[in-house]
Amino acid sequence: MEVDETFIGGVKPGKRGRGVAGKALVVIAVEQLAPKGFGWARMAVIPDATAPTLRAFLPDNVEQGSVVLSDGLKSYPFAVGSEFTHKPFNVAGSGVPAHVPLPGVHRVASLAKRWLLGTHQGAVEADHLQAYLNEFCFRFNRLGSRSRGMLFFRLMQQAVDAPPVTYRQLVVNPQPGSRPDLEPPPTRHNPSSLALPPAGRPWRPKLT
Repeated sequence: MEVDETFIGGVKPGKRGRGVAGKALVVIAVEQLAPKGFGWARMAVIPDATAPTLRAFLPDNVEQGSVVLSDGLKSYPFAVGSEFTHKPFNVAGSGVPAHVPLPGVHRVASLAKRWLLGTHQGAVEADHLQAYLNEFCFRFNRLGSRSRGMLFFRLMQQAVDAPPVTYRQLVVNPQPGSRPDLEPPPTRHNPSSLALPPAGRPWRPKLT
């Protein structure tokens, strides 16, 4: 399993890398298939890239005993622990582009960002990002599904098993923002050129 992090958000000035501000940090796990290709993917919004945070993500999304491929971030040895086999790759010291040793996570990150920009026009708030990432992973993990009937069955099964969702649960900020009162439009007056006597219409009865 390849594991790495990426930032998702709008273009903002500032430094690059894990210290960037104003964007959401997302950890990605992608299954490598032999001899080539990728299997299932998992994505989660995380507050930071510390060892406890990454360690909380791995057991829930990576099968115990799997080989975890990562970059040289110091958080990974403790995060992996003894439940997995760790194979780190020092990207910074090797001079090799990061997508070469970890092609899966970089492809998934690129597809997810393109999907958010194309389908949703980039209008995804950070409070709802996890729900959109769950949808993306659901679609990505079933790209190679040969049984459309089973795909529909699983979708209906999850819809039935899921509890009802209220509007306040669906929308993190249900209260609309306050808007300033708009000034009424100015009163319109007809120009003097339109001040003409009424046209004679003998067929119209006069009001008494």
